[in-house]
Amino acid sequence: MSLKRYTIAGLFVLGSSVPALSAAADVEAGKARAAVCAACHGKDGIAQIPGYPNLAGQNEQYLVSALNAYKNKQRSGGQATIMQSQATGLSDEEIANLAAFYASLPAGGSN
Repeated sequence: MSLKRYTIAGLFVLGSSVPALSAAADVEAGKARAAVCAACHGKDGIAQIPGYPNLAGQNEQYLVSALNAYKNKQRSGGQATIMQSQATGLSDEEIANLAAFYASLPAGGSN
């Protein structure tokens, strides 16, 4: 099998292991759920604490994948312990809603 076929097969396997985004993700529900996130990531998804990531304008699928990785304890380092405890209580729908909310925000914040 050629390298190209391995690459395509690998992408297919990887893609099938990432949860699909729900077409019905609710930005407003995500905004309401994000209140607890604001303590570290800022009200508008722009972190005020050095070393904490901005979430505003982030890729929606990336946020879903990251939250699921924390939820499944597949991410470590940094503030992983805090994020694991936050993500553990989130349903797939809540994760999709949070991701949709943060992806909908302007990356530079709302000045």
